Amino acid sequence: MKPLRIALCQLDYAIADLDGNLAAIVDAARRAKEGGAKVAFFSELAITAYGPRDLLERPSFIDAVERACETLARALPPDLVCLVGAPTRATGGIGRDLHNSVLVMRDGRIAQVIHKQLLPTYDVFDEDRWFEAGTSDPIVDVGGVKLGITICEDAWNDVTVMRGRRYQGNPVDAVVRAGADVIVNLAGSPFTLTKRAGRSAMLAAIAEKHARPVVMVNQVGGHDDLIFDGCSLVLGPDGATWARAAAFAPDVLVCDVAPGGPQRAWPETDEAAALDALALGVRDYAARCGMKSAILGLSGGIDSALVAAIAVRALGPDRVLGVAMPSRYSSEHSIADARALATNLGMRFEVVPIEPIFAPYDDLLRAPLAALGPTPADDVTFENVQARLRMTILMALANRAGAMLLNTGNKSEVACGYCTLYGDMAGGLAVISDLYKTFVYRVSREVNRQAGREIIPESTLTKPPSAELRPDQTDQDTLPPYDVLDAILAQLVEGQRSTREVVEAGFDPAVVARVARMIKIAEFKRRQMPPGLIVTKKAFGPGRRIPIAQRWAY
Repeated sequence: MKPLRIALCQLDYAIADLDGNLAAIVDAARRAKEGGAKVAFFSELAITAYGPRDLLERPSFIDAVERACETLARALPPDLVCLVGAPTRATGGIGRDLHNSVLVMRDGRIAQVIHKQLLPTYDVFDEDRWFEAGTSDPIVDVGGVKLGITICEDAWNDVTVMRGRRYQGNPVDAVVRAGADVIVNLAGSPFTLTKRAGRSAMLAAIAEKHARPVVMVNQVGGHDDLIFDGCSLVLGPDGATWARAAAFAPDVLVCDVAPGGPQRAWPETDEAAALDALALGVRDYAARCGMKSAILGLSGGIDSALVAAIAVRALGPDRVLGVAMPSRYSSEHSIADARALATNLGMRFEVVPIEPIFAPYDDLLRAPLAALGPTPADDVTFENVQARLRMTILMALANRAGAMLLNTGNKSEVACGYCTLYGDMAGGLAVISDLYKTFVYRVSREVNRQAGREIIPESTLTKPPSAELRPDQTDQDTLPPYDVLDAILAQLVEGQRSTREVVEAGFDPAVVARVARMIKIAEFKRRQMPPGLIVTKKAFGPGRRIPIAQRWAY
């Protein structure tokens, strides 16, 4: 193969910010040209960012996209071939109105259009809702080197690489048969912990199978609940990594399709990757929603401590306010832990006791509640009142400050409904709703490890977790031990296993049945929670669509 210098333009696009995205593409293209690149790769749907969802159904939006693409082609540097992802109108007259396409721009014009062939419609993906699968010539010639172009999912259906195939065809085989010297994948591939190693391993297996270099460019940034990690790659025909772009940060990586390219550092552990991902998700979500600061309740517990650390990393300590709201049941050590955390992070901190407003509620409700009959043994009415009073205080502060309220619930609690609707489930963004409680502890220790000092107090990391809504309460009064609970949840939620299969894996039948029931009856709560940042392969959110009123018992 002839020598070829390329640029992997891994950018943080904003959904539907056509002017901003065009400016970023033009700037990256100029940097690529200055670095000597002959071809620059931009990610899937770069013009709009992945993914604009039902904005794609608006003709005025597609008109604006078409104008932006024409403007971009004229603005790019001469003698630089640029491959840019964009939605394009379908012309067949049958099927969806759009294609998910790559535009090949050279010499001031759109010289070629290549359409995505495999449209994912599972988990968080719903591309068949908007796009029609396309067929087109997938080969782009740059200086005598034939580039075989695939678009994200097009590379995820190799029978010898993937455990299961979702589609009949394999576009990678097609580009190889068409004579590709290099396999190129322009991706909009969201981050999950499973993909952290799996995506690069899959691409390396494709490179090795076809004995050709593989180039993958991915976008970076937070788009609502999705987080894109970048991690663009150049792989040799033996699967070895020739070059790699940054993780969780924009990058313009210029290199030859040859060994010895730049090797940016990536997080070495799941805990470090999760921390980077969540900070990026908070930063972009706040910025793109016009929020300059954040507020959260600081209970002295592990969940709010981790969310505070993530918020400070994302926004800076002067833009984060933590509020402790003790009640008659709050311990002194919890307030002390919350204060110590705030001091360690350098963030703002306030104490607003709820007892002055809780006591009147207590008095007011006793008689009407008593009229309803005897108090059930598992009554949580006044526990929920406290949670809702706290949320009223936080929302008042958020409204006055124009700040985003961060939800601090973890995945274990959300799964089991161990949370209060319109109380601690409220907020603008659920930062750790896809982290099981046991993983919350691991990521929290990573915060301290990276800082080289105590950020999250050791007492927060070691004391029994408690909502502190009644005397001497601990989470394990209501839930199984978290190591057991999280293992069962992982099988029921991520693994999609039945209760019978989980019991056969060695778990107590009564505990499994209890956990499954809690998951089921909490579905109505989860439907009303704020968007949650996704880091696992099956999060509570748009990728898990379970009916609320249904009879299936897992």
